Amino acid sequence: MDKNEILKYVDHTLLTQTATWEEIRQILDDGIKYHTASACIPASYVKQAAEYTAGRLPVCTVIGFPNGYSTTETKIFEARDAIANGAEEIDMVINIGHVKDRRYEEVEEEIRRLHEACDGKILKVIIETCLLTEEEKIRMCEIVTSAGAEYIKTSTGFSTAGATPEDVALMKAHVGEGVKIKAAGGIASFADAEEMIRLGADRLGTSRLIKIMKHTDSGSGY
Repeated sequence: MDKNEILKYVDHTLLTQTATWEEIRQILDDGIKYHTASACIPASYVKQAAEYTAGRLPVCTVIGFPNGYSTTETKIFEARDAIANGAEEIDMVINIGHVKDRRYEEVEEEIRRLHEACDGKILKVIIETCLLTEEEKIRMCEIVTSAGAEYIKTSTGFSTAGATPEDVALMKAHVGEGVKIKAAGGIASFADAEEMIRLGADRLGTSRLIKIMKHTDSGSGY
């Protein structure tokens, strides 16, 4: 695939605890320049980012991040607040402990309520694949499908590992019709990105591909 085509799959991401507005603004500028799918940034910057981009780039943020163990009501508040501030896409983290406890109905109900709170905006459900068994991953594919979310997402990028080709392939085999896949964490090259897309990823959460492009554009190589 052409690199510029791959970048259209990218949620250009900066979620570090130390992220400053200057760094966020650079993410937004890069996302606009390279025509990424969105910029994924901390919720505290969403309003400023939405005003800055003025419709030129969808703003995405994270909810219940990175551990997922906030209460459902807290996540709903976060989501509604982010959308009121201009977020077009919401990436939420499931309650992983509830999955381990097999409280699947509660997990599904939380996702369903978050989806309702998003009021037509895109909801991506982060299941943190590195912490789940294969059985749990398959069950989450079924739950996300049943709950009506637009995407299932592999990882926060803040746990023990990120996206793997095997997990993307497993998701593709088990999600229902209409549910898309976001691979995030550890996508370090355009070759990695192309492999994820080939296996079924519809979005990629990464900042490294833009860094590679900027180095290439500057003539420094990578």
